Amino acid sequence: MSPLDTRIPAVLLRIDRNPFHHGTLGAVRSLGRAGVQVHLVADDRESPVRRSRYLHRMHQPPAPGSPPAEVAAALRRVTRHLTAPAVLIPLDDAGALAVSALYAELSDRFLLPRPTGDTAERVADKASLARVCARAGVAHPTTVVPESAADAVGAVARLGLPAVAKWSRPWLLPHHTGLRSTTLIGSPHEAAALFERRDEAGSRLLLQAFVPGARDGDWFVHGCAGRDGVVRGGGTGRKHRSWPRSAGLTVSGTWTENRELWSAATRLITSLGYRGVFDLDFRRDAATGDFHLIDFNPRPGAQFRLFADGTGTDVVRALHLDLTHRPVPAPHPLEGRAYVVENYAPLTALRALALPGPREPSPPGELAWHAGDDPGPGAAMRRLWLRHVTRRLCDAVVRRSRRVLALFSFRSGPRELAPAVVPGQKKRADRPESVPSPTREPR
Repeated sequence: MSPLDTRIPAVLLRIDRNPFHHGTLGAVRSLGRAGVQVHLVADDRESPVRRSRYLHRMHQPPAPGSPPAEVAAALRRVTRHLTAPAVLIPLDDAGALAVSALYAELSDRFLLPRPTGDTAERVADKASLARVCARAGVAHPTTVVPESAADAVGAVARLGLPAVAKWSRPWLLPHHTGLRSTTLIGSPHEAAALFERRDEAGSRLLLQAFVPGARDGDWFVHGCAGRDGVVRGGGTGRKHRSWPRSAGLTVSGTWTENRELWSAATRLITSLGYRGVFDLDFRRDAATGDFHLIDFNPRPGAQFRLFADGTGTDVVRALHLDLTHRPVPAPHPLEGRAYVVENYAPLTALRALALPGPREPSPPGELAWHAGDDPGPGAAMRRLWLRHVTRRLCDAVVRRSRRVLALFSFRSGPRELAPAVVPGQKKRADRPESVPSPTREPR
């Protein structure tokens, strides 16, 4: 029998257009396997998630950048297909902030954590997060918000290179710009160039000191703060691989107990009065040993399934249990459990799928896409990923070819040529050599 109340459906919300968001599939499978009816409000074009046997129905999402009123309208349309108030779980920052702002309007139709003021917005915004950390006494990289390109250059000079550039509200980044939420920069010129693109980005540019991490020095903490403020579910994990490297999402990680980090994270959550699921990213300073809070995401992290414990409880299930007034099972940690996103770390995934052999006993790991009981999304992802990679390679070849042709054209541009001399004809000394003017065409 499922510990979850299967009479209460779940509605997952993701406004960001990203067909490769594996956290969405993880939430669909987690709740669906427990017998919960799962509705997904997300873009379904080419989405591998729509192939999941555990997904009941997909719904049209609001457009990226939509005001809260349009998000509310999209969610109201979903309620026409529900038989009871549903647990509402946003899966990206834009959705989390909209749901927090709309609590009073949505709470009669959905079950959701009661927000504490503007906490979700303050921790999601990278600029205000620095102030939150300062007040809470949590280590955080030195952060500068430049007011001009010259300020950006000066900030990099003070912070040192490499430095980290972030957009304060990355959920506002348009896809067509090619801008990343986080970039490792290696020169003052790069910082100035990014500052000049702030209008495209839609939010302020932040420059942060790069925290030199030790080997495997990147950590993350996931949890769910219940209605009573107690953190349940989740755990501490170590990031082994990320994409992009050193400044991106976790593509390979393991559940690794770290009591010091867990204690620091839960103290921060308690001090903020935060309620709901959270995902915190930390980096351990190789020189001082301090854990610096790098990011605070007020929603499930994409790799949250790493922390599915021995009872099957993860942070998404913990939230459903808490909001339906059911007890969350006592924790049963599976230290050493691994999680791999196979489209970003294929070799690591292949090792995880290798035939059993002599090895140290460890808890069963999980791949983001491949699942024996739900093969559809994995197969669809592989086809879509192949097209994506092929398109990126073709675009790269075209860009490289254009640069080579432009360089060749520059080097072999127009030159002054000597006139041809007919054999037996002497050059005229009283007339300068020149290229004859082209004959005009008759009009």
